[in-house]
Amino acid sequence: MMATDPASIFADRSQAFAREEQSFAQKVSRIGWLRLFIFVGAVAGAVYLFYTGLNLAGAIVLLLGYGLFLYVLRIHTKLQYRQKHNGFLKKINTEELERLKGKLVLFSEGQQYKNERHGYTSDLDIFGANSVFQLLNRAVTGIGQDKLAGWLQQQAPVPEILARQVAAAELSPDINWRQHLQAKALHYKKTVESPFLFFDWLEAPDFYKDKNWLKTTIFLLPVLTVSCLLFSSYFTLDSYGDITKRYAFYAAGICMLLQYLLAAKYHKQRDAYYEKSSGMYDVLRSYHDLLQHIEQRPAQSPKLKEQQTRLTVAGTKASEHIHRLAKIIEYLSARMNVYISFIINAVLMWDFYWMYRLENWKKDVANNMAEILEIIAEAEALASLSAFQYAYPEYAVPQISNNPFEIEVKDLGHPLLFSSVRITNDFAMAGTGRTCIITGSNMSGKSTFLRSVALNLVLAQCGAVVCAKQFRFFPGRVFTAMRTEDNLAESTSSFYAELKRLRLLLDETATGEPVFYFLDEILKGTNSRDRHAGAKALIIQLHSRNTAGLVSTHDLELGAMEQEHPDYIANYSFNSTIEGDKILFDYKLEPGICRSFNASKLMQLMGIDMENSGE
Repeated sequence: MMATDPASIFADRSQAFAREEQSFAQKVSRIGWLRLFIFVGAVAGAVYLFYTGLNLAGAIVLLLGYGLFLYVLRIHTKLQYRQKHNGFLKKINTEELERLKGKLVLFSEGQQYKNERHGYTSDLDIFGANSVFQLLNRAVTGIGQDKLAGWLQQQAPVPEILARQVAAAELSPDINWRQHLQAKALHYKKTVESPFLFFDWLEAPDFYKDKNWLKTTIFLLPVLTVSCLLFSSYFTLDSYGDITKRYAFYAAGICMLLQYLLAAKYHKQRDAYYEKSSGMYDVLRSYHDLLQHIEQRPAQSPKLKEQQTRLTVAGTKASEHIHRLAKIIEYLSARMNVYISFIINAVLMWDFYWMYRLENWKKDVANNMAEILEIIAEAEALASLSAFQYAYPEYAVPQISNNPFEIEVKDLGHPLLFSSVRITNDFAMAGTGRTCIITGSNMSGKSTFLRSVALNLVLAQCGAVVCAKQFRFFPGRVFTAMRTEDNLAESTSSFYAELKRLRLLLDETATGEPVFYFLDEILKGTNSRDRHAGAKALIIQLHSRNTAGLVSTHDLELGAMEQEHPDYIANYSFNSTIEGDKILFDYKLEPGICRSFNASKLMQLMGIDMENSGE
């Protein structure tokens, strides 16, 4: 019976690719022995023939053996690639199983994207250990990871959200295409520190501009050098030939000296071409394979079709342009071998010729490189969203509302809580300036609920599915204030840090753009009187702006605002019950102010003698 749930499918695929990997490993071993046999046989046969005086036959055996060796080497390389490819596919499916279990420690945390001043990424665990980035990311290239991180850091316009949803829905069931895209990139995972420096450099001025004489020289001088060398080697028929040979030899020396002088004159420019392109060969091979994979897939959704349309530059596929650039970089790298570099640059003006080829490539394609890289990055980011959707088929595709600040959810949960019995909640709010005050006892679920709403709102606005059965939302920026801490280096107390965070919220909402705010344990760092007065003033101030949000608090008096302002304040709560020495939580959201308290009981369970309080 064929598996239908994601976990079973990933397990079956992992086992199947493991068998394929082993099969190719055996073929690689056999071909390796065949290569050795051909090499030893050809050398032994040639030595024997030379020893017996059959020089022509020995030369033929060497040439045939060399040709056969190269042919078998090519087969061996292809088999090694397929062995590694199946190994990567096995690893990819094993990792999918780890994600489903919530074991995210294996995956990149995206630490480079962390920003404490960002509107929500720190509070919502977008990056870091056990983060959303680890859960979603399937991108291998740096540009793909940058793109996904950017999507998680900023809401997309409504048309873009819808386009990503449709594209992800198309790619989600195409597990073969998605995983092969990921595996192809893994073949060349080692990349230079910043490939963008290379692509920026491609827009630098043409080295050969105003040097038409040098363009002519790089074609004429090597021909003259090689011709003179040939004449000096083979013109030996008579005394006239000896003289010709001598002069040809001198001419070859002069030509080689000219090449040396030109190389010395422009050594800085030659070195710059090599240094800028060094390490880019594998990066370009990776981009070529990814582009080819993208180009070959029939697209249905408008976004994917538009991507493929943009992958044709000057009538040629982008993958072919990148392949041509990779070969140019490969030949430029021949100078790494000092001896070979000396010979080819002294005879063929090797560096100058491939610099010329690179300049011609730049004229044809360089202006389109940013767009080509953008498509690779988008493809990997979309593959990440669609893989997330495939892994969680029960998650909802969000619907966009035109009703200001509407959030209507059914069975909402937190995607980073991997319990098999995840507790979910229904919730609805709407209206500009509206605030929902969430009260509750300690550990009852207030903070987790705020994070659940905010995080799923972020996912919805980057085009992903959300951890809910239904999710309807009004597009707006997200702002959170949840984990404010003191900073000794800046001599900042936790209370002042929270005030600075709220200052950012006021600045954010002053722009007039719609903002959803999520404030956890508001103004917790000061006394109860000032906390109540400050929280109340802030909520009233935010009511006059283009914003709405949720505020959690232990201040039950703040809940009285609902009676004063029933048009824009609503109370919700999480409650607990005490049975003996046990505190029980149901983690279910209820309307109204919290009716139960557990702080005293918690302190008692921790050993504090509450009877001595006199209360």
